[in-house]
Amino acid sequence: MSPRIGHIDFLNVLPLNYGYRHAAQDLPIVYGVPTFVNAELNAGRIDISNISSIEYAERSDELLILPKICVRADDAVTSIILVSRKPIEQLRDDKIILTSKSATAQRLLKIILHESYDAEPAYETRSVDVNKPVDDDATAALLIGDDALYVYLHRPKNFHVYDLGCEWHKLTGRQMIYALWAVRKKFAVEEPELLRETYEKILRAFDYGLQHKAEAIRSVQSKPFTFAELDEYLGGAIKWNLTNDGLDALKLYYHKAAALKLIDREPELNFADVLGGDSLG
Repeated sequence: MSPRIGHIDFLNVLPLNYGYRHAAQDLPIVYGVPTFVNAELNAGRIDISNISSIEYAERSDELLILPKICVRADDAVTSIILVSRKPIEQLRDDKIILTSKSATAQRLLKIILHESYDAEPAYETRSVDVNKPVDDDATAALLIGDDALYVYLHRPKNFHVYDLGCEWHKLTGRQMIYALWAVRKKFAVEEPELLRETYEKILRAFDYGLQHKAEAIRSVQSKPFTFAELDEYLGGAIKWNLTNDGLDALKLYYHKAAALKLIDREPELNFADVLGGDSLG
């Protein structure tokens, strides 16, 4: 039996993507945006994946967290942004378009606007075009991932751009975990040794990618970013080691999401019983 591994193929996990392609070619990888990978995991078509943080909260009875690795930012994240026609403090019942790519960022924005700005916008989920980030019928739009990073670095005229990592840190003083690595509990119970072997391969692939970060960046230079921009983003804004402070911040995020009824309940953080290889810190 081979594990089926999902991978959210954003630049924020470029080192692991590079490691998968150059140091773990034996692992069967399914690539996609967060909502696609989450759905594949939910359907049982993949066993292990990086997932949106909110996906764990919604399916904690069926999933276990893999230790040591995550996608987090201490403050600015630069790839989750709100683009608005008006200052954020002036938003009230305006229409805001939410990208269909991520549920974690959607909930994060709702928490921030409610708690920090006393805003209750009319939200609508649909695709967001990086070349026209805010449609004519809306006041603002939420972007994530590579599209958000591009808009953050190439800010459109006559629009305000807000980094949700900064806004979360301003609200709570905490860092934020945007993605976790998780395994289906059924797979962990039925294939514990295979899980440990696969987990160690994932860690080794991650470490390989980090050791070859420059090569990884150069491998995606066809994208509209400079080497310096990606070098600063990867390991600067974005970090991958799962810390106790990060877990405390994640619990606070879940608490606030549950208080606003954005999730049914605050989940327990349950970890898979795996023996790690080289750690990420």
